[in-house]
Amino acid sequence: MKSKHWEDFRFALTTSSPVFFGYVILGLGYGLYMHNLGFSFWYPTLMAATIYGGSVEFIIATLLLQHFNPLNVLLITAVVGFRQFFYGISMLTKYPRHGWRKFLLLFGLTDETFVINYSLKVPTGYDKTTVQVWVTLLDYFYWVLGAFLGGFLGSTLNLQIKGLDFVMTALFIVLALEQFMQEKSHISSLSGVVITIVCLLLFGKTYFLVATLLLLVGEYYFLYRRHQKAGE
Repeated sequence: MKSKHWEDFRFALTTSSPVFFGYVILGLGYGLYMHNLGFSFWYPTLMAATIYGGSVEFIIATLLLQHFNPLNVLLITAVVGFRQFFYGISMLTKYPRHGWRKFLLLFGLTDETFVINYSLKVPTGYDKTTVQVWVTLLDYFYWVLGAFLGGFLGSTLNLQIKGLDFVMTALFIVLALEQFMQEKSHISSLSGVVITIVCLLLFGKTYFLVATLLLLVGEYYFLYRRHQKAGE
């Protein structure tokens, strides 16, 4: 008879399989991107394992080539990854009594893991906590594996893909355009462009991103509060 833990693992593996393809492919791109920037394969592997921040890791890869500015890196990381703070709050009711595993589950709350574990419906006979832990660990493994493979293959085969840095930029542009087309009101998107340009002119290339992100957080908070008052 197969153990209950094995059944929980199999269910989590099946549930997280869509994330596997997305994370490994994107992780490969990230590892190759780091290789093209001149870093050894263990850099993307270590960054994927410790930062585990998706878009933050792409940003930090570029910042590593610039003048060392820890405050700049800290602010950018905090603002870009701030949505995970709200993920953690949302999942407190989903992780009520998980003991030490709660910290592991909150650390692994990426966008995809949040979606899976928040809406997870576990059939009778499975332990929900164990399944959630396995989903979190598997998603983490997928990302680190992809980053390792990208960096390792890039170093071993000496792959130099021209324009890969622009591919990553193009990806974010496409996502932004898709979001723009789905919006009912474009005030946030248009103001984001204006604020970015103004901050670039005022603060220069070194600090404009931090200033832009902080101003955008303030703007979104103001719009959120105004929307709440309008609904009362």
